[in-house]
Amino acid sequence: MTESAEANTAIGVVEEVLPNSLFRVRVGEDGEGELVLAYLAGKMRLHRIRVLMGDRVDMVLDPYGGRARIVRRLT
Repeated sequence: MTESAEANTAIGVVEEVLPNSLFRVRVGEDGEGELVLAYLAGKMRLHRIRVLMGDRVDMVLDPYGGRARIVRRLT
């Protein structure tokens, strides 16, 4: 029961850093997309990868909307 991860991925820019490894990310590289609440994936926490404001990130979007999981830091 696996779905293709490519259909649910998006690239965004971190707009705001919140407590507890939460981020407000603007979906879309042009800066015109919607804001989504995102959290760090487990491997990023495990390897202590830092995500800062202004970074481009690769995310897996929740199929029900509203949240996303940051899986890769692009910048």
